[in-house]
Parts: sequence; C-alpha cells; structure tokens
Amino acid sequence: MSDDLNRYNPPFSRPKKPELAHLSAINDRPELTDKVRAYVRESLSPSTQIAYLSDLLHFEGWGGRIPASPETVAEYIVAHADSLSVATLNRRLAAISKAHRSHGLATPTSTELVKSTVQGLRRIKGSAQRQAKPLMKEDLVAVLDVIGGRPKDVRDCALLLLGFAGGFRRSELVGLACTDVEPVRQGIVVNLRRSKTDQNGEGRKIGIPRAKGRWCPVASLEQWLDRSGITEGALFRPIDRHHRIGMKPLSGEAVCLIVRDRVRSAGINPVGYSGHSLRAGLATSAAQAGVSSWKIRQQTGHASDAMLARYIRDGELFTANAAGALL
Repeated sequence: MSDDLNRYNPPFSRPKKPELAHLSAINDRPELTDKVRAYVRESLSPSTQIAYLSDLLHFEGWGGRIPASPETVAEYIVAHADSLSVATLNRRLAAISKAHRSHGLATPTSTELVKSTVQGLRRIKGSAQRQAKPLMKEDLVAVLDVIGGRPKDVRDCALLLLGFAGGFRRSELVGLACTDVEPVRQGIVVNLRRSKTDQNGEGRKIGIPRAKGRWCPVASLEQWLDRSGITEGALFRPIDRHHRIGMKPLSGEAVCLIVRDRVRSAGINPVGYSGHSLRAGLATSAAQAGVSSWKIRQQTGHASDAMLARYIRDGELFTANAAGALL
C-alpha cells in the first residue's frame, strides 16, 4: 500500500511510512520541526484519512493524476455521474482539492468549469442523500424481545440500547471505552472524546438515564460488563463461536451487521437498516414524541437544526396532519 500512497508525492521524497499524499507532502518539507509534523499528522481523523486515500486511488485508477487540470476533473465527474452519488463525488473532489492545496498547487475543483459541472449534475440527477431507515422505539422493543441470553445476545442488547439512547454514530459506539462511562445517580454519563463533528477532540458529554420501562440501556450495559468481565479497554468487542471475547473493539461494519441481523430475527424486513439506524431512530422517535429540536441535538450532537431537519420531518408526518383533520 505504501507504493500507492507514494505515487501522490512526485515533487517530494518518499515518506518513511504509509501516509496520505497531502500529509506526506507537507511533512517532507525539510524546514519543519518534529512538533509541526506531529500536528499535521493529527489534522484529520483516521477515518477521513482512509476515505481520502480511497478517493485519490479511485481518481488515479480512472486515469487521473495530481496535479490535474479542471478539464480532467470535469471529465472524471461526468464519467462517474451514473455510478456514484452526488455526495460521494463531492467527497472525491474534496480529496483531490486537499492533495493539490497541500502541494501548494491551485485546486481545479474551485474553477468555474468544475463547479458548473457539479451544479449541472445536481440539477439533472438530484442530490438527495440515501438515508438509513430509522429503527423506531417500538421496533427496537420488538427486536429486544426476541434476543436470547448468550454472551453475544447480552452484548448486542447493550449495544442496541446504548446506541439508540445516546443517538450515537456507529463509529462513536465502537470507539467507547470503559473509562468513557461514568455512573451517576440518574444513570450514566458517556464522555464522547471525539466524533465526526468534533475533529478537534474537544469532547462532549451525553446523559443516558435509567429507563422506566423493561428495557433500560444502563441496566443492559451493566449486565454486559458483569457478564463479560470487561473492566478496561473497548466496551463492545467481537465474540467468536466459542463465546470467547476479543480484545479489540468491534468495527463499524460489525455494528451494521448486528443491526440488520437483529432486525431480521424480529421478523422485520432488514432492507434500509444500517448502523446509522439507531441514531436516526432516536432522533425520529424523539421528534414524534414532541421533544424539541435543541434537546434532540443535545443528545445526538448534530451541528445544526438543518442537519436534524430530515429526522424531525419524518417524525412529524402525522402530527396535526391536514388529512387527518378531515378524514
């Protein structure tokens, strides 16, 4: 893989270890101190670095190179207009732009040609995001009602309840460690050290209350920790067929598979469900219950009401419904 990465560094020396091109380009400057290099390496989250690498390799696989002309980038957009979503293409353009700027080059993505090409694509194709189907509260209860008592079942129960109650992204869930959970009288406080909208690592606290019903996220987490014997490190880990618990955290993809498998086991069609369904389910269920948008954002950490709006719209489809008042 290091060879693939180094192909994006033509003006600079080869990096000593696999890094994204834009990081290597900056860090290979001889005048930089070690401290500056260290901060540059931390300027993007690992997941963003991996995504950018994938995007740049895709661009190169098509035939693109850095530096690229605006005409080349416009042709790249057109070549993938039917196979990639607008959102994916936008991310690919962000990676191409980052590679250029880090080499001190003018980015072709800021030119009128490329911007007009993207704008035309949006008008023709539309830019509606593919949304995960929310796992609503009543469906979550149906899922939990058929879960057994094996170690994997206990883990999944805690993962689903905590993911829903906290409105967590799957990356946030798998990133949780024992030290991130603080017991309090009302339940637990989860210290989220870093998230998608908190790239600087300022952290955020989320309150998870003890539930009044039979399914409680706090009690389920306590049961999992007691059953697993986990006292440090990752909260949620892989379990093999012999019920042996691993040391490393679950992957984000594993959360997606757990959600789909559990939904299917409850007799619900799994199409559309993913690891994001827990977060979407909390936001939509809360909106349906009349919870204010700022309180939902306090739980989910959405950056703005605009980001939350699609969940609120779905949750309020039948609230004071015009047709319902007439029929």
